[in-house]
Amino acid sequence: MRIDPRAVEEAARELYIRALKQLPPDIKTGMAALDARETNATAKRVLGTMLTNIKVAEATDNLLCQDTGIPIYNVWLGRDVEIDGQALKAAIRTGCERATREHPLRSSVVHPVTRKNEHSSCGRHVPVIHIDFSDSPETLEIEMVPKGSGSENNSWLKMAIPAEGVDAVKTFVIDCVLEAGGKTCPPTIVGVGVGGTSDLCVHLAKIAATRALGSKCDDPEGAKLELELSAAVNGLGIGPQGLGGDATAFAVHVETAATHITMNPVAVNMQCHSARRARATFRAGGIEYGY
Repeated sequence: MRIDPRAVEEAARELYIRALKQLPPDIKTGMAALDARETNATAKRVLGTMLTNIKVAEATDNLLCQDTGIPIYNVWLGRDVEIDGQALKAAIRTGCERATREHPLRSSVVHPVTRKNEHSSCGRHVPVIHIDFSDSPETLEIEMVPKGSGSENNSWLKMAIPAEGVDAVKTFVIDCVLEAGGKTCPPTIVGVGVGGTSDLCVHLAKIAATRALGSKCDDPEGAKLELELSAAVNGLGIGPQGLGGDATAFAVHVETAATHITMNPVAVNMQCHSARRARATFRAGGIEYGY
């Protein structure tokens, strides 16, 4: 199946706008579930305000949050898909720029030294584009994740000592959640990467943070950690917006990778309560949008 880069450009534009305006159903369901279980009166009011914001944004076709984030595009190329790699990346960048200028959106992307804003949501190595491969025949998938600074600023990496075992992983994650407090606009999704190299570990944490609620790590040890850490994090009492309560996190998600015998990296990356993402799936019959 041959993919026209112009179709990718249109999808990249559409995905950025959709991700900023339409909260995925699993996040809305997760928010309602937290609200139903919340026992703190202040936290109930805060969650109610968040739920109202979601409804108003969608009813009026407005952004869920003013922070348009750093644009991230995750791409999965299936079997028998034909597209020029450089053309694919250029199309995504052009689509991202068009979404920012044509919608228009506030550009949150600046040069790291001069802080100059090109007002395109693009810059050196931005949008961030990850390309991987899948077993799906004649399928191209593109996921767009706008990563706001409230969540991205709460990112950590620790090269733990192997002798400290899994306790070092658990302690580090809890310490990170405590340090973040209300700065991540909780309730959050806490993404945890364990293993790999330093850069792979951080990447795994972000994959974990942007996974759909209800999914679980396909490594049994990682899945076990998810259950234990989710319970521990929601026992901290941080609550929505850090104002106290039961609903500190929707969930803790974990992704693992093999690592070196003398290393045990652990990384944490978080999503705020507006855990935005959108997905386009290209097949022979056309393009389908979803989450």
